[in-house]
Amino acid sequence: MSGQYRATTQGIAVSVEPFYLDDESDPEQGHYVWAYMVEIRNDTDTPVQLRSRHWTIVDALGRKEEVEGPGVVGEEPVIEPGDTYEYSSGCPLKTSSGIMSGTYRMEREDGSSFDVIIPAFSLDLPDAVHIIN
Repeated sequence: MSGQYRATTQGIAVSVEPFYLDDESDPEQGHYVWAYMVEIRNDTDTPVQLRSRHWTIVDALGRKEEVEGPGVVGEEPVIEPGDTYEYSSGCPLKTSSGIMSGTYRMEREDGSSFDVIIPAFSLDLPDAVHIIN
């Protein structure tokens, strides 16, 4: 996965690719759904375990939601040196666009932990007209 959005923190590279889910969305009811694919690559020389996640989700009206919890998609994967871990998840919004960002808490074999940046990525309708002021 190439990932539109990328960030690397302490040798852990995170790539994210969002996709609008037209079939699951209902714009007339103010219900918009995106999926996103995440790839986490361990470019260090020691294994790391993904212990928790923290997301900040902001919709087009500036409403902010914080989501945190253990692992991702019910897992707390150990990522060996040189390996990647991939998963997909989703996010519903009440507006036709938004932005997500966050962090993963990683733990090393020695018990030390650190936060890895999840790059901010935009949730936009595929055919939306973008206006920059």
